[in-house]
Amino acid sequence: MKEEIKIPDMGESITEASIVGILKPSGSLVQEGEEVIEIETEKVNQPLYAPTGGSVEWKVEEGDSVTIGEVIGFVDTEKAVAAPPKEEAEGVVREKVSALPSERVEKEVVTEVGGKRESRKKISKIRKVIAARLVDSLQNSATLTTFNEVDMSAVIEMRGEHKESFQEKYGVKLGLMSFFVKASVEALQAFPQFNSYIDGDELVHREYFDIGIAVGTERGLVVPVVRECDQLSFAEIEKKIADSSKKAREGGLIVEDLQGGGFTITNGGVFGSLLSTPILNPPQVGILGMHNIQKRAVVVEDQIVIRPMMYLALSYDHRVVDGKEAILFLVRVKELLEHPSRLDFSGYTIPEK
Repeated sequence: MKEEIKIPDMGESITEASIVGILKPSGSLVQEGEEVIEIETEKVNQPLYAPTGGSVEWKVEEGDSVTIGEVIGFVDTEKAVAAPPKEEAEGVVREKVSALPSERVEKEVVTEVGGKRESRKKISKIRKVIAARLVDSLQNSATLTTFNEVDMSAVIEMRGEHKESFQEKYGVKLGLMSFFVKASVEALQAFPQFNSYIDGDELVHREYFDIGIAVGTERGLVVPVVRECDQLSFAEIEKKIADSSKKAREGGLIVEDLQGGGFTITNGGVFGSLLSTPILNPPQVGILGMHNIQKRAVVVEDQIVIRPMMYLALSYDHRVVDGKEAILFLVRVKELLEHPSRLDFSGYTIPEK
């Protein structure tokens, strides 16, 4: 008897995938649940597992494009092999997963043009999708960007005072991103049009606060979503961000980690960016850009002082959000960051400065 191996339903908007790695060649004996092939969708890389034990046979090769529901191979159960002890099997799977990134080799074609060398390699599925979505965003939204700057003194001081006790109590570092998530949630509550999207001739308002956090990886930019941010403490937000970032960089994200999201925060400051104009992530109508913190001379109460300043950039879809609301949204974020004691800093009472 032969059990089919199919490309599974991968969620919203995904219709095809690419074969990026055949982990068990045709004729190999496999166990039920063992990783046998790796596919790449427009969002993530994902292994597929043997539906039963037996000899695997493939109808595809590495590099092939396949569609959702397509049969790509079989497992012949008449050639089943005895399962190894549990600990040994788990060890084999762990070893294989950790080895995948180093085993995959990019295929390049090297040519010479006028005595100068050039190399070519196939554009990855995720890079194609990133390119298509960025062009779609610019062509199908009325994108504008408004700017402001924020004095990060209070946030930096609060982190300095509480980073050790926070990490000791919650087991996670107190970073900057959780402050921006909390401030964004309050701004979204005050200006709900930023938590909306266009569906045909209707404007749909989200009653929940799922925020995407952009993460740069070797394969490209991905945006894992932190869900129900209005119900999370600082510690819970930090833990979810740390977990998502780790999974993103190790290639461990699944499709569900990237689906949805009503608003996005991106931090070009980690790479040294002083200012940028973030591109919307459709169908979202708002994205907040963080940037590098630099000490600058600013005027405070008629005195020139040195303060750690950050430029903020808010891109928005002018079809949904008016300029006044966009400016007020960003001012609200700025005010909350400059007075972080107004945020829900669970477990601590921070006096107003």
